[in-house]
Amino acid sequence: MERLAYSIKETGHALSLGRTTINAMIADGRLEAFKLGRRTLIKAESIRRLVAGQE
Repeated sequence: MERLAYSIKETGHALSLGRTTINAMIADGRLEAFKLGRRTLIKAESIRRLVAGQE
């Protein structure tokens, strides 16, 4: 089964970016995130769209 969401740390590793940059991308709407309990998760589709837009 494919993962639907990733943590901020996992997203940073996947994109080779730091936590601060990931949080900034969430704040300006480039990454779509949601809260699940205390965790902030980034939708996998949002990460794919970000990468596809950089081609």
